[in-house]
Amino acid sequence: MDDRDLVSIQEARTLAHAARAAQIALAELTQAEIDSIVESMANAATQHAEALARIAVDETGYGVAADKVQKNLFSSKQVYEFIKPIKTVGVVNRLPDRRVVEIAEPFGVVAAIVPSTNPTSTAIYKVLIALKARCAVIVSPHPKATRCITRTVQVMADAANNAGAPSGSIGWMNTVTLEGTQELMRHRDVSVILATGGMGLVRSAYSSGKPAYGVGPGNAPSYIESSADLKKATKDIIIGKTFDNGVLCSSPNSIVVDEVIESEVRRELINCGAYFLNKDEINKLGKALVTPQRLPSQLLVGKTATYIAKEVGLTVPDETSVLIAPLEGVGRDYPLSIEKLCPVLSYYVVRDWREGCERCKEILKYGGMGHTMSIHSKDEQVILEFGLKKPASRICVNTPTTHGSVGLTTGLDPAMTLGCGGWGGNITSDNISPKHLLNIKRLAYELRPAVRSTTLENLSYFKSSTEQVDGSGALSPPQSSTKSSRSGISTNALTVRIDRFLKSHGYEPENISQPKEKVVQPKKQVSVPKASPVDFVSEEEVRAALKTGQKLLIGNRTIVTPAARELGEEKKIFIFE
Repeated sequence: MDDRDLVSIQEARTLAHAARAAQIALAELTQAEIDSIVESMANAATQHAEALARIAVDETGYGVAADKVQKNLFSSKQVYEFIKPIKTVGVVNRLPDRRVVEIAEPFGVVAAIVPSTNPTSTAIYKVLIALKARCAVIVSPHPKATRCITRTVQVMADAANNAGAPSGSIGWMNTVTLEGTQELMRHRDVSVILATGGMGLVRSAYSSGKPAYGVGPGNAPSYIESSADLKKATKDIIIGKTFDNGVLCSSPNSIVVDEVIESEVRRELINCGAYFLNKDEINKLGKALVTPQRLPSQLLVGKTATYIAKEVGLTVPDETSVLIAPLEGVGRDYPLSIEKLCPVLSYYVVRDWREGCERCKEILKYGGMGHTMSIHSKDEQVILEFGLKKPASRICVNTPTTHGSVGLTTGLDPAMTLGCGGWGGNITSDNISPKHLLNIKRLAYELRPAVRSTTLENLSYFKSSTEQVDGSGALSPPQSSTKSSRSGISTNALTVRIDRFLKSHGYEPENISQPKEKVVQPKKQVSVPKASPVDFVSEEEVRAALKTGQKLLIGNRTIVTPAARELGEEKKIFIFE
């Protein structure tokens, strides 16, 4: 470990201590006070939206400045307008019919991990929802986007401080290393993690021992069904894929189209600037774009289609908006079937919506489980079937996945962090909001009086033949006899009842006149510790297991890379918990 790592670790500890102190003060603020702070931050981010976007493009080399401005404004305005009316202080809900009162408490200090692909918009969004929930927040920037992220957070921190936020409510790391970020996530003063980034980072978040909202990878397919408005469908897909050069994880990555409309769809895509690659060009692009780890090359992420073509050695028209690769299948033999994070689309032709349904599931399984897809159709039954059968948390209907998934063009909660549910190894399938950063306490008033537990004498198998059950199910006293009896039960009657109870449970009453057999106590069973599912599985770990003949235990929260999932399922080495 070098000096930079040590500095980063110490910085994480210092920030966590300061945030914890601020958290105590934040928890005492009123709803009006916290709303004023959040409004000030949103206004400041809006005013700096363009400048922050330009810094992001200059620093990272990813995306389009104009599109990043739109994303910044989405976070500072649309997200803000959505969270503005949400109650996060004191009594937040009353359920009079159930006599329940809900009271909100902040979750605690938030560790916010911000990526390089969407740096400024994600930072704006995470800081806003954290403070809205009265949670102090510490931002850990991606090393490739440190300058633009820290500038964004500083703008919001200054606005928050001017509006009365306690000192230390918003912090950020200046010396960013993996060791420092891991220390931040593990620190005892941090309560919850908002993780957006690569697979390794998300794995670290889930392994930190803290609650974490991690975002799984996206590999969104866009299905065009025969009844669709083809002009709109193709335009939507191109708009979604070229927006910020495809760096959003919800960007469309594949087109799946019915064969009866394929020629018309192809024509419309070409009219929108699409260039269809031949087999040689597909192989050439696949080798350049896809790494051995089945990830998109960082050299081509967020670049334009013409830039990518030039770097790879392809000749395409100057007006080319996207590169489209017709493929026959999904998986290791088809490198371009992965999530690409740039204006490159794979392209599949299917017989009908049923085959299209299966193809979309294959694509999602190969890297986008639980994330997002879209369907373009006018057939409501087909749309519903896709909703019922797809392992995707967001199915955007007749709208781009890029815009629809985050709530820009749909009624979904506006958010830059999209949960992928159990399919993607996440703890929620929701679009993350301040509600996910709250503890809800509940006052529960009595609806019905408690009754005394039923005694053994009142159990049905203890009833004598003279006892009756009334209409309510309660035991009625026996009919009075001519002879008055003393209160209580006779010894003989008690013996009869006990014998009846024992027989009903499979025991024969012992004859006290017979000698008792010696009771042999069964040997104490030695408990064998139950194996725990692994946290993360890569392709290398699958191959290592194959060499040793081992099986891998997989749980709901296990993160499995696309390549590992494909190879492991093929060789049948996974055991599911």
